[in-house]
Amino acid sequence: MGRQRKRVVTGEADPPPTRKDEKPATLQRKEKKKKLDIGKIFINISIGLCIFSLIWFFYALYMRSSLAKRVVTLHHSPPVLDANSTSAEVSPERFWGSYRPQVYFGMKTRSPRSVVTGMMWMRQFSEVDVNLRHTCEQGDRLQGYGWLMHDGLSFGVQEIHDSDFTLTTEFVKRMGGEHGGDWTWRITAKQHSSAPHAPVISLMFYAAADTQGSLEAHVEERNRLGSITGFSEELGNFKITFRKPVAGESSSAKYASYNYLQTVSPGLERLTDIVRNSLNRRFVYSPPNGEKRQYIAVDTYKPPHQQHQQKPADPRKESDFVLHQVTVQTPFQIEVLFESGSFHDRPNQLSAAAMTEELEKRKAAFDAKFEKTFGLQAKGLGQAQVKFSKAALSNMLGGMGYFYGQSVVQSVYNEYPLLYPEGALFTAVPSRSFFPRGFLWDEGFHQLLLSKWDPQVTREATAHWLDLVNMEGWIPREQILGDEARSKVPAEFVVQRNENANPPTLFLALQKLVEQLQANPDAESSQPTLPFLRRLYPRLQTWFEWYNTTQTGPLPNSYRWRGRDKDTNLFLNPKTLTSGLDDYPRASHPSAEERHVDLHCWMALASGIMASVARLLGEPHQEYERTHQKLSDNGLLDELHWSDQLRSFSDYGNHTQAVSLQQEKVYVPPGQPRHQFPVARLVRSVRRAPKPQFVNALGYISLFPFLLHVLTPDSPKLEHIFRDMRDVDKLWTPYGLRSLSRADPLYMKRNTEHDAPYWRGPIWININYLAVRALHHYSNTDGPYQEKAAALYQELRTNIMNNVYRQYAETGYIWEQYNDSTGKGQGSHPFTGWSALTVLIMAEQY
Repeated sequence: MGRQRKRVVTGEADPPPTRKDEKPATLQRKEKKKKLDIGKIFINISIGLCIFSLIWFFYALYMRSSLAKRVVTLHHSPPVLDANSTSAEVSPERFWGSYRPQVYFGMKTRSPRSVVTGMMWMRQFSEVDVNLRHTCEQGDRLQGYGWLMHDGLSFGVQEIHDSDFTLTTEFVKRMGGEHGGDWTWRITAKQHSSAPHAPVISLMFYAAADTQGSLEAHVEERNRLGSITGFSEELGNFKITFRKPVAGESSSAKYASYNYLQTVSPGLERLTDIVRNSLNRRFVYSPPNGEKRQYIAVDTYKPPHQQHQQKPADPRKESDFVLHQVTVQTPFQIEVLFESGSFHDRPNQLSAAAMTEELEKRKAAFDAKFEKTFGLQAKGLGQAQVKFSKAALSNMLGGMGYFYGQSVVQSVYNEYPLLYPEGALFTAVPSRSFFPRGFLWDEGFHQLLLSKWDPQVTREATAHWLDLVNMEGWIPREQILGDEARSKVPAEFVVQRNENANPPTLFLALQKLVEQLQANPDAESSQPTLPFLRRLYPRLQTWFEWYNTTQTGPLPNSYRWRGRDKDTNLFLNPKTLTSGLDDYPRASHPSAEERHVDLHCWMALASGIMASVARLLGEPHQEYERTHQKLSDNGLLDELHWSDQLRSFSDYGNHTQAVSLQQEKVYVPPGQPRHQFPVARLVRSVRRAPKPQFVNALGYISLFPFLLHVLTPDSPKLEHIFRDMRDVDKLWTPYGLRSLSRADPLYMKRNTEHDAPYWRGPIWININYLAVRALHHYSNTDGPYQEKAAALYQELRTNIMNNVYRQYAETGYIWEQYNDSTGKGQGSHPFTGWSALTVLIMAEQY
C-alpha cells in the first residue's frame, strides 16, 4: 500500500494555475496605472473646463454689465459747454427768457432748478363752466396765438386771440446787478369788435420754486396780493410786484376783484391741476354802478384724494407756489415787475412810460436788424408778408426752451429701461402745443434759420445737443427732460432705444457756421466758431462714427435705418420713425437686406462736412474726404438705388406692393353674443409674397440725391427728377411738392385703422425748403439742366411762400403740413419749427 505525501501548510497560498489567456502581472499593473492617468487627465480637463466656464461666465457677466452701462455713460471728452455757461455770471443777457414754450406766457432762467413764472386766464360768466388757459393746447381752439416780435434776447410781443377778446403780452428786460437783471411784463386786454358786450376776464400771475428757493406772499387789503419776495441760489433776493390794472393805455384806475393762492406744489406739471382744484364760486364781483355777480376764483387748495400716490409726501412746510388773481372787465392793462435784489444802481422802475420807452427802442432795433438780415422790403415784399415773416422768426425764437432732466433709455443689454445721466438742453421746439420738447432731426432745420439771425444761439443749441452724446456716439433722438415735458408725451414714446438713429441734420447747421466763418472770419459773430468747433470735434467724430458703424447696410457703402416697426401684421407698411419720414413707404417686409437712399445721402453730406471741419482745425481729414467721395460717386449711387422700372432713386428690400388693410375675421360660435368676443381689427393682407427688389415709391425719398446735392450738375438723373417734380399727377401742386406721388398705391392710404396718412401726400415745408435750396444750387451751377432748375425754382418758391402766408392770414397759424389738394394747413399748430423756413425761402438765403 503506497503512502501519500503530506501537504505542507504555509502562510502563502499556492498560486493559482496560470491560464493561457491571462496577461502577466506587470502588464496588468501598467494598464491600471494608464487608466489612472487617463482618469486624472479627464478630471483635470473637467476642472479646467469648470474654471474656464466660471471665468467665461463672470467675464460675460462683466461684459454684459459693462455693455449695459455704456448706454448711460456719457462721452469721455470734456463737455463743449462749461458747467456754468448758462449762469447769470457768464451769460447774464440770456439768463432770463421765455424758455417755457409749453405755456402761453411764462419765463424762467437757464438753470436746472429755476424759479418759474407764468400766466393763466379764464373768461368769467361764460357758458363754459371753467375755461382755464395755461399750457398751449390745440383743444383750447384759440383763433390764433404767437409772437409777433421776439429777438431771442431782450424783449417779446405776443398776441393771443381768444373767443371775444385779445390779450397782448409784452416783456422787456434790463441788465443790471449780478443775477440777470430786471424784467417787466405788460398785458393788454381788448374786446373784439364783434363781441356783444365787454367780457370780464380773470388773469392769474404766479411764481413757483422748482424744489429750490423760497417765496413769501405780501397781501394787502381785500385779498390783493401786492408782491412776492423770494430767494434762490441763482437769483439771490428778488421781488415780484403786481401793479393794479388801468383802463387801456391811460393811467386811470380800473375796478377789479382780487384773490390769491399760496400752497406747496407737488410739481411744475401739476400747476394747472392745483388751480383747478382750488376754484370756488363763492366770490362776488360788484363793480360800481354794475350788477353784482358771483365769479370763479382761487380759494384754499384741497388736493384730490389719491389712493396710490406716485411720489412720497412732500416734507416742505413753506409755500413754493404763489398766485395772484385779478378779475377785471376789458379793456384794461396790467404790469408785473421782477426786480433783482443785486441791482443796486437802478435808474428807475421799468414800468409805465419807462417800460414803453424801452420797448419801443427794442422794437426799432428788431425791425432794423430783421431788414438787414433778410432784406425782404428790398425784395419788394409787401408790409403784410414782412410782418408774417417777422412773426415766423419770432415764434421760433420765442419757442426756444431750456430743459433739464433725464431721458429714459434702453439698449439690447438692458432688461429694463434706465435713466440717462442728468443733463440740460437749450433748444428750439417744433410746436408749442403738440411737440414742446427737443427733436434731433428737427433741430438742424431750426438752426438753419436761427444761424442767420444769431449764430451764438446755434452754437449754444448745437453744443447742448452734442453734450448729450454717450460713449458710443448715440444721442437720444427725442429729448423728454423733466416731469413737465414728460407729462405731454404718451408712455409708449418715452423710452429711447440706442440702436435707433435720426437724420443728422445738425450737420446742416454746422455747414452754415463753417460757411459764415470762411466768408467773413473777422466778423464778431463768427469769431467764436473756431474754438467752438475745436471743443465740439471729439464728440462730432464719435457721433459720425456711430452712424457709420451702426446704421450700415448689407452691401459696402450702403446704409439702413434701424428701428422699423416689427409687428408687420398691424401696419399697411411698417413705419420707420427713425428716418423722420414715419409712414413713408419702405420695403413692405422689414429685413436686414434693406438699403435706404435717404440715409446714404445724409452720410454723404455728413462726411463732407466732417472733412471741412477737420481741415479747418488742422486735423486729419483724408478718411472723411475718401468717404465723402465714395458716397458721392454717382455710379455707386445708381448701382445701389436707381430703379430702371420707376426711373427714379429708390430704397431696396424685401417688398411687395400687393398689400391692403382688411377687417380680420373673428369667429363667433352660433348662439353666442357678439360683444363677448374681440372687436375685429384692420390687419394687413398680403396677396403676393415679397421678394428682394426696389421699393418703387416715388416721393420725397426719391429726391434725396438731388435735395442734398449728391448728384453732379451734369447727371442725366436730374432730367428725370425735374420731370417727376413738375408732373401734377406725381409731385407738383400749386402749394408745394407733395410727399408721395398721386400714382403710388399707398398715396393717402391709412397705415392702420388709427393712423391717418402722414408722409403719404401732404406737403412738408422742410423738404420743400431743401428742394428750393437744391434748385437754387443747380440753377447757379454750370450744367445742361441749369435753365430748367432756374424755372422750377421760381415756380416752386412762389407757390410755397404764397400758400404758407395765405394760410397764416386766414387761420392765424403756421401749420405742421399742408393739404396737397387744397393747400389748407393741417396737423399740429402753431408749428413754427421747420415750417418757419419759409422766411429763408422768401429771403432767398440758402
